[in-house]
Amino acid sequence: MFIPGLGAGSILGAHRWINLGFTTLQPAELVKLFLAIYLAAWFSYKEKNRLPAFLLLIGFVIFLVMMQPDLGTATIILFEAIVLYFLSGGEVIYFMIGAPIIAIGGFILVKIEPYRAARLTTFLNIQKALEIGAEASDPALWHIRQILIALGSGGIFGVGLGNSLQKYAYLPENVTDSIFPIIAEELGFIGSFVLITLCMTVIWRGFYIAAHTKDQFGKLLAAGIISFLGIQMVINLGAMTALFPLTGVPLPFISYGGSALVVDLASIGILLNISKHIS
Repeated sequence: MFIPGLGAGSILGAHRWINLGFTTLQPAELVKLFLAIYLAAWFSYKEKNRLPAFLLLIGFVIFLVMMQPDLGTATIILFEAIVLYFLSGGEVIYFMIGAPIIAIGGFILVKIEPYRAARLTTFLNIQKALEIGAEASDPALWHIRQILIALGSGGIFGVGLGNSLQKYAYLPENVTDSIFPIIAEELGFIGSFVLITLCMTVIWRGFYIAAHTKDQFGKLLAAGIISFLGIQMVINLGAMTALFPLTGVPLPFISYGGSALVVDLASIGILLNISKHIS
């Protein structure tokens, strides 16, 4: 992404895309699926003392993603890797030791970047988003306020498909990260409930496939795939309902983005293939 002529340049301060001439590609999206395949193949076989190699691999991958920078995707990749490691028989004591280190490291990464710190501060003072005029000098507050307006405007049945007002330059990133508030505004509580139910069904079915697959590789691969899809859904929906701080994570299958959609659909195709062999 940083190589002249190959990278697509800086977009909103991020270097996340490769210019292929006829289209652009976001490598971090491919990493989610490729890492699941690699770790599932690696962890299918018993091996002693693989923790150092595992940490080195994940550390290198996350470092490259953070260089873009993309903390949201790095978080998804980290949790995906942790799930696969412990499902393959990793010691729980390692998680107990690593969890505080990860939490402290994440907090430091948030604090050293002003826009991330602003998002965290806004989340911790969410009541300000309801005060008229408070968002004037704070983009994060503006974003949260527009999200809440969209969610509240939808009511029970919504304002009607295509009739959203928030999508007209009010709500930032309304076709990517913030697509859910637009859906909530147009389709209301009923439409939002249906969408969330579908997401939960995908997650449940993915873990069901992983739990009932006899083949160890298939079991771990299914778990890895549904882990990154499920974590991404939870992070996006949590951020878009003011339950989590704002992130740059898209909603799988719904948000605009070619690379993400191709990876998500390919992942579901692999899950369907694995499901043919469940007991």
